[in-house]
Amino acid sequence: MLPLARRPRRRTGGRVQHLGRALFVAPAALYMLAFYGYPLVKNLVMGFQEYTTRTFFTGEAPWVGLANYEQVMGSPIFGRSLVNTLLFTAGSILGQFTIGLALAVFFRRTFPGAGVLRSLLLMPWLIPLIVSGAVWKWILDQDNGALNRMLRATQLTDARPGWLTSTTLALAAVVMVNIWIGIPFNATILFGGLQDIPDELYEAAALDGATGWRAFRYVTWPLLRPVVNVVLVLGVVYTLKVLDIILGLTKGGPANATQTLATQAYQLSFVEFDFGQGAATGNLLILVSLLFAVLYLRLSRQREQG
Repeated sequence: MLPLARRPRRRTGGRVQHLGRALFVAPAALYMLAFYGYPLVKNLVMGFQEYTTRTFFTGEAPWVGLANYEQVMGSPIFGRSLVNTLLFTAGSILGQFTIGLALAVFFRRTFPGAGVLRSLLLMPWLIPLIVSGAVWKWILDQDNGALNRMLRATQLTDARPGWLTSTTLALAAVVMVNIWIGIPFNATILFGGLQDIPDELYEAAALDGATGWRAFRYVTWPLLRPVVNVVLVLGVVYTLKVLDIILGLTKGGPANATQTLATQAYQLSFVEFDFGQGAATGNLLILVSLLFAVLYLRLSRQREQG
C-alpha cells in the first residue's frame, strides 16, 4: 500500500517542480518574444506590404507580395551594395581575426605589464561607436587629418589621399576602422580559449620536437578550433549589420562606394520612408547571415568528422 500511496505525491511534486521551472523561464521567454520575436515577425510581414508614412495615419498597409523585393533587387544600387557588403565583411573579419589571434598568442606569455596592456587593448571596444566614428573621421580627413599630416611630415608622400572622399579608398578606410574596433573582441575571446589549453600539452609536444609554429599547428589550433568557430560566426553576423560606423564616416558615399545592405535598408526606411522596401532589404540581410552561419557550421562539422 505504501508505494501506491506515494505515487500521487511524487506526481504532485513533479508537477510543482515543472511549474517552478516554467515560472523561472517565463520572464526570459516573454522578453525574447516581445523584443526579438515580435520585431522579427513584424519586419518579415512588412517586407510584403506597402508600408509608408501614410500607413501611420490610415492604418492601411496593402499587401504587395514580392513587389518590394523585386524593386530592391532590381535597383542599380543593390548589386553595388551586395558586393560592398561582402568585401566589407571579408576584409573586416580577416583583419580582426588575424590581428586578434596574434595578440592573443602574444599575451599568453607572462611579462611585466601584460595585464595593463590587455586592459588598454579593450579601449576601442569600450568607446561608443559614434565617438570612434567622429575621431576617425578627423584622423582620415583629407585636409587637416592626422594621418595625412603624418604622411607629409615623414615625407612618405606629398599627396593628400582622400581616405573618405575617394571612391577607391573609402571602402578600404571604413574596413580599416572596423578592424580597429573588432580587434579587442577577437583577442579577448581567443585569449580565453588559449587559457583553457593545458601547459602539459605543450611540454609533451616539445619532447617530440613540436615547438614554435609546429606547436601552434598541432596543439593550439586543433584545441582552439571550437572557439574560432564561435568567434568567426559571431563576427560575420555582427559585421554584416554594421551601420553606425559607415554612417558616421561616409554615410554610404562617395557615389555609393561604401553603401552596404545595412546602410541601404537605413536609407530606404528612415530617409525615403519606404518601410516596406527597407524591411525587404533587412530580410535579405538576415537571409545572408543565416546562410553563412549554416554553411560555415556545416563545413566545420564535416572537418571535425573527417
